[in-house]
Amino acid sequence: MNWGSLIPWRSKSQPLPQRDDFLDPILSLRREIDRMFDEIFDGFGGSVFRSTSLRPAIDMTENEKELVISADLPGLDEKDLEVSLAGDVLTIKGEKKAEHEERNGGHYYVERRFGSFSRSVRLPFEVDDQQVEATYDKGVLTIRVPKPAELQKSVRRIPIKAA
Repeated sequence: MNWGSLIPWRSKSQPLPQRDDFLDPILSLRREIDRMFDEIFDGFGGSVFRSTSLRPAIDMTENEKELVISADLPGLDEKDLEVSLAGDVLTIKGEKKAEHEERNGGHYYVERRFGSFSRSVRLPFEVDDQQVEATYDKGVLTIRVPKPAELQKSVRRIPIKAA
């Protein structure tokens, strides 16, 4: 009889651990180290050390004449940002650096957090990079990309008649 099939929460693909695995000091040490690292990363918000934690949120809107791309980048200066355009790919790069220092008598505490990010967006058309404008105000980067003349739509108001 397969005793593993009687345990409802264990998938059938997972073998039951052998009794020797629990007594092996190397495997016990590895499990304990893995548990400690999991607790450390969870204590820092889970994704502090992963590149996705610095990835900015981006909004893209479109009107008749342009695409407007907004990226939330709080706590950065414009000197920490770079916007580039290669063909139809717009890339936002940056580096976030933060340092906190406390001195209390003979105690000294410094906390540093830093990391870089890169976010690329494929535009639906190629554009002349000389026409793209980027502004940074109060933590929001706004990039205005004008549409080529053949893609700009003229808006015509259509009158509504009563039936």
